[in-house]
Amino acid sequence: MTPNSSYATAGRSILCVVGARPNFVKAAPVVHALARRAGVEVRILNTGQHYDRALAGSFIEQLGMPFPDYDLGVGSGSHATQTAAVLVGVEEKLLESRPDAIVVVGDVNSTVAAALAAAKLGVPVVHLESGLRSGDWTMPEEINRIVTDGISDLLLCHCAEAVDNLAAEGIAGERVALVGNTMIDSLFRLLPAARERDVLPRLGLQAGRYVLVTLHRPALVDDPQRLGAVVEVLAGLTDTVPVVFPLHPRTRARLDGVAPAALERLHVLDPLEYLDFLALQASARLVVTDSGGVQEETSALGIPCLTYRDNTERAITVELGTNLLVGVDPMALARASAVALARPVRPRNPIPLWDGAAGERAGEAILDLLARRDAAPGRSQAA
Repeated sequence: MTPNSSYATAGRSILCVVGARPNFVKAAPVVHALARRAGVEVRILNTGQHYDRALAGSFIEQLGMPFPDYDLGVGSGSHATQTAAVLVGVEEKLLESRPDAIVVVGDVNSTVAAALAAAKLGVPVVHLESGLRSGDWTMPEEINRIVTDGISDLLLCHCAEAVDNLAAEGIAGERVALVGNTMIDSLFRLLPAARERDVLPRLGLQAGRYVLVTLHRPALVDDPQRLGAVVEVLAGLTDTVPVVFPLHPRTRARLDGVAPAALERLHVLDPLEYLDFLALQASARLVVTDSGGVQEETSALGIPCLTYRDNTERAITVELGTNLLVGVDPMALARASAVALARPVRPRNPIPLWDGAAGERAGEAILDLLARRDAAPGRSQAA
């Protein structure tokens, strides 16, 4: 389904749940689109799953989102602890605010917990970034995606492949809307401001002459031998170009005693604010990552990307973007990096619907869902 509707919006109340760094970037265009509608109230609930200001608070400021109406402050913890805290907290706020729908984003613990709380209370669930599949059930994110998709009333997809994945699982029809990638909306809107930042001269870098690295997934960083091997490979790249490595808090906590001599050859940084990180991405010669969102942003920017994983739920970035899946062999990463650095950057065609207007299409689809529910037999407009 593609959103295309006209309906009254007066008196609508929608709760958007965010909690991890990419959620803010993806949610902002949808929040803006809904807030522009007369009579639509959008409230923000921040679960606090990412509790460092550089990973959360500054995103709210830079993305122009309203300050959260609710903040659960759940912080870190085991999957069960985090999920349970969000489940309890979201249920309380849903009973208090009684929204017409809840929007959950991505694939983190906050997403599945908020969706469960809403589904059990009969609140319609909208899942932004539905239908992504890696096929790897050892990834907590894969479980979160599948559970959330299964209980959602509206599944907003960012590419045709995601629609196909859902259809293969028996989810189709009006429950599914192909709207495009809202993360790219935020990227395009803020790229001019990012390019004005002084992060490159501050770090002594030249555009197109450095490698940017992000690594955070537990399967890699929780294993000292695997993490050390990757750090050694990255240090080897510094014979050719500087390597910039902003550290996710999880990665920093695991680096004590890991390849200290190799680490000294890297530009190791604290977590960066969104605009600074976007500026580094946009001017990088090459990006090495295990992040899903970075795969998407680099493809939209036309920056070569090497994904240090055995699989990706964002296959569109490999098929139509700039992403290469290299696996988790350090030597394969070394070889792929050498080839990428020696090869001229080739322009790529834009990925369909990654055009800066996905937020508007998502907003239309959400209000269309509510209109259909109002028109359902046995429901009054005031129900």
